[in-house]
Amino acid sequence: MFEALVTLCALATGDAPAACRAVLLPGFASDSSTTCEAALRAAPPDWLAAYSWQPTCAPRPPPTLAFEQIAPGVFVHLGLIAEPDAANGGDVANISFIVGQSSIAVIDAGASRAIGEQVYLAIRAQSPLPVSHLILTHMHPDHVLGAEPLREAGAQVLGHATLAQALSDRRETYTTNFARLIGSQGFLASRIIGPDLGLVGPQTLDLGGRRLHLQPQATAHTATDLTVFDETSGILFSGDLVVDQMTPALDGSLRGWQAVLADLQASEARLVVPGHGGPLLPWPAGGDAMNRYLKVLETDSRAALDQGLGLAAATALIGQSEASHWRLFEQYNRRNATVAYTEMEWD
Repeated sequence: MFEALVTLCALATGDAPAACRAVLLPGFASDSSTTCEAALRAAPPDWLAAYSWQPTCAPRPPPTLAFEQIAPGVFVHLGLIAEPDAANGGDVANISFIVGQSSIAVIDAGASRAIGEQVYLAIRAQSPLPVSHLILTHMHPDHVLGAEPLREAGAQVLGHATLAQALSDRRETYTTNFARLIGSQGFLASRIIGPDLGLVGPQTLDLGGRRLHLQPQATAHTATDLTVFDETSGILFSGDLVVDQMTPALDGSLRGWQAVLADLQASEARLVVPGHGGPLLPWPAGGDAMNRYLKVLETDSRAALDQGLGLAAATALIGQSEASHWRLFEQYNRRNATVAYTEMEWD
């Protein structure tokens, strides 16, 4: 099978040299290079107009992103527990795909177009079925910036009803920051795209003999959280509502997160794929560490307020008893403490 590839380059800026890479263009796959190139010339992606390029097609390359089959038809890529940088290319979030009898759904897309392309190749190494859906669990860039090539492969992009506006409001900040963190070569041709459909209530997807239940959640980790439950395997895909090893990031509501987590732990799921770490935890026990951390944020914030501590003094203390239990604690806890303290100040 032949795939369309276009070599694109980012111009040198400052101390950064020019960076080039072969960008994969899903949607033009064919059993001959001639047919593939003709289709690419006839209807290239609109965004390519910003580049100088020549159509080319080559045998489909093997994927470089590793996926583990954790249950029949359920594949998960384990992201690193690390901050995005040029060395890891932003590969820091878990990504999953689920294979039904008639189509495939992907859950989250990674931090760059390059990662999204590798997700597509990993899927094609497992199945020729159409990629019907891409489900984005929330707005954070390490989960959404790889979405475009999966849409080009035919996926309808789904997310919370609030996701489109959240991404629009943060587009410039997210793309600027991740281009700086990952570097021009790793981030080349990456763009934020909004969902094709925002969900205001539950929705069920039928992949052919396999049903996924999508549930937009109240404000918790963020205001854009959405969970996926696979009936067949009994696995809950939580996004960052559940994380393992990596310090949770509070970008929404502490009280809301506690309530949503309690609801999820009372659900019929028996296993969970967290947004980071794992990649597979028992459920509901897999949420116990999260519950403990969130309770510490609540208790410490209340104590700081009762003692009359100001924000700066309080955030230096809140959550510190949890430091030994989580990685990247210093990067996330103080911000979590600020959000928790501020929210509880108005209780």
